[in-house]
Amino acid sequence: MDEAERLHGLFMELVRAGGLLQADQVVPGHPISVSQAFALHELDTGTPLSQRDLAERLHLEKSSVSRMAAEMERKGLLVRERDPANRRLYRLRLTDRGRALHAEMRGAFHGQYVRWVEEMTPAEREALVIGLTAFVRVMRGGPVPWSTGTHDHGRDSEPA
Repeated sequence: MDEAERLHGLFMELVRAGGLLQADQVVPGHPISVSQAFALHELDTGTPLSQRDLAERLHLEKSSVSRMAAEMERKGLLVRERDPANRRLYRLRLTDRGRALHAEMRGAFHGQYVRWVEEMTPAEREALVIGLTAFVRVMRGGPVPWSTGTHDHGRDSEPA
């Protein structure tokens, strides 16, 4: 994995760890919210996730993810299918349209990260990667002060 990919992953983790995924924030130039963009990223693995698994990965309330998944389904970006092993659960799977949108957005964002990384010296890039890794680790160790929900966005805790 190159440094731009590492930085991209760390920025995504920084936003998730900071509880900055708000449903009303939109991605400029795209018909989806920032939290939906992160959901596309998490779901573009080929393996369907449950709504609960997605909520845990995004550090969002299960009810928020349920509403978000319904909206993404209306937009044709994913399908919700009942889990055959547990009919109470939905499995989320991206549609071809959802995968295409994720690929387009990923390419645009990756291009920006490449441009940023090219402006830095190798020592600066490595220092940033080390620093951001430590920052995310520290952020995960405590609650997010601006969170109003009951879910502790700052910790990898058991589901509520």
